[in-house]
Amino acid sequence: MLATKSTKKLLNLRSSIIFANQDLSSGINRFGSSFSDAFFGGVNAMETKNFKNQRRSKYNLKNSRLETGIVLFSKENRRRESTWNGQKVVVNRLQSSLYMSPHNFSSQSSDTPIEDVKSKFFGSIPRFVKIVEVGPRDGLQNEKAIVPTAVKVDLIKMLVSSGLSVIEATSFVSPKWVPQLADARNVLEAIQNVEGANFPVLIPNLKGFEAAVAAGAKEVAIFAAASESFSRSNINCSIKDSLARYRDVALAARNCSIPVRGYISCVVGCPVEGAVPPSKVVYVAKELLDMGCSEISLGDTIGVGTPGTVIPMLEAVSEVVPVEKLAVHFHDTYGQALSNILVSLQMGIHTVDSAVSGLGGCPYAKGASGNVATEDVVYMLNGLGVKTNVDLRKVILAGEFICKHLGRSPGSKAATALSKIPANASKL
Repeated sequence: MLATKSTKKLLNLRSSIIFANQDLSSGINRFGSSFSDAFFGGVNAMETKNFKNQRRSKYNLKNSRLETGIVLFSKENRRRESTWNGQKVVVNRLQSSLYMSPHNFSSQSSDTPIEDVKSKFFGSIPRFVKIVEVGPRDGLQNEKAIVPTAVKVDLIKMLVSSGLSVIEATSFVSPKWVPQLADARNVLEAIQNVEGANFPVLIPNLKGFEAAVAAGAKEVAIFAAASESFSRSNINCSIKDSLARYRDVALAARNCSIPVRGYISCVVGCPVEGAVPPSKVVYVAKELLDMGCSEISLGDTIGVGTPGTVIPMLEAVSEVVPVEKLAVHFHDTYGQALSNILVSLQMGIHTVDSAVSGLGGCPYAKGASGNVATEDVVYMLNGLGVKTNVDLRKVILAGEFICKHLGRSPGSKAATALSKIPANASKL
């Protein structure tokens, strides 16, 4: 009696799943058509046909058996047509997850062609992205315990060895305001003979520019704000006055043939004023461009931005500044940095600021957490097939190195996750 009931239950289960598969087989045709028409309105008929075939093949699973030996899916059942029922997709999606092959994780950008994926979803993303590493300056400036000069220099050398071609080394600001960077001259002098990267330094005014040049600086960066309140708290002057200072710096730099990079803080939000209108960012960006900045980095200083606020800001700024001259600089306070970077790339940005191990924070922006981790950015770009010429493995080692000296765990999610993967399951 018990055996008969069990057999009936299994046969009922077999019948239910077969009907589910029939519904799914029919529904995939309809789903493929409606989805491709709605989402890929611009693709041609051949691409649409390929997309539908891909959707069907994804769910045409090999015959699967329960432990009892009952066949759940047969070729005949897969071919039969019936009415679409969207809820039945869950059955096949769960089933397909059983057939996922083991993944290998690589420290390099994959050479596997993903053009089909990119053309449909990420067609506007650049093939190469330049990463500007700001860890040695922006990452360390907020650290209370003074990091020895030798450690800073070793960190920079490790970052260079990873393939990072632009590394912001230090800042020639007053030691009174940023004690951590009081050794700026010593750091810059120690890396004068390091090849393979450029080392811009941050300067607040003409005096700082002169000190940087005397120490061997070949590139400098200036920093303004889109928020009046933040400008006064960060550099103790109004936006207008700060721009006047930087015009003098830009002129001196031009006379010395030294490139100037411009930063704009609080491009979507300010710790004092709240939301920052894109028009304010546009004003500062245009001023920096007109004075000769070769690149302008747009910074979400307190990390409040989302794609919903970043996109309008970028749209507005790109109206007055060529997109190839723009960079983005996101802090990860609310976990939005990578999504903001992704939409920025889709809008044509090809330069991204980041800090090894997510170091950073602004001493004048209460609650601001660190920059987006360089490791996480490289990992995402590798997955997109975007070249960076950066070795993720070596960046992770640099992150572990500096975090050991700071007495904390690495702040990169990718580094933390990859460190837990068995050696035989990873290509790192």
